[in-house]
Amino acid sequence: MMHPTPAIAILTPNILAGTGLRSIFEKVVPQAAVELFRSFSEYLAADPDRFIHCFVAAQLFTAHASFFRERCHRTIVLTNGRPCAGMHCLDVLAGEEEFVHALVQMQQRVRRPEHTLPGPADPEQPLSERETEVLALVARGLINKEIADRLGIGLTTVISHRRNIAEKLGIRSVAGLAVYALRTGLVDPDEL
Repeated sequence: MMHPTPAIAILTPNILAGTGLRSIFEKVVPQAAVELFRSFSEYLAADPDRFIHCFVAAQLFTAHASFFRERCHRTIVLTNGRPCAGMHCLDVLAGEEEFVHALVQMQQRVRRPEHTLPGPADPEQPLSERETEVLALVARGLINKEIADRLGIGLTTVISHRRNIAEKLGIRSVAGLAVYALRTGLVDPDEL
């Protein structure tokens, strides 16, 4: 049975912020369709209840708080570091890796299965044991030289493993690899 592609909405009047978020989601959750809306009326016209999540800019949340509070289980307010009482929030001023880490932690607290982002697809070629070790260390933020020292292998071998991991998983960014490692249980969120 085919399941529909999960959809994520990003609602922000700031086109640069919206495009950046969409780019992050496309790297981190390639299984989801990400749609960008610049106004609340555009979002309403797109059948908002079909989205598993709506990431909404704080100013639009404030202007339409009652609508979003009724959908608090699927609404994430994009803030500049200030919490929004009773709502899931993500700090848009955080770096990409910190933002992705916060997103993964938030997903681990989801209570409704229909609001869980899809997990990573199984790679066509499984990772070797050594590639799995390298991936876990990359996800923990170690650089190539530190990984080589930790595993007792050469720097060029680490680079080769990272290239193989990227090819097998189809993930090029460190943030995307970290999310994959978190979602597959290779690392614990508290380790990052």
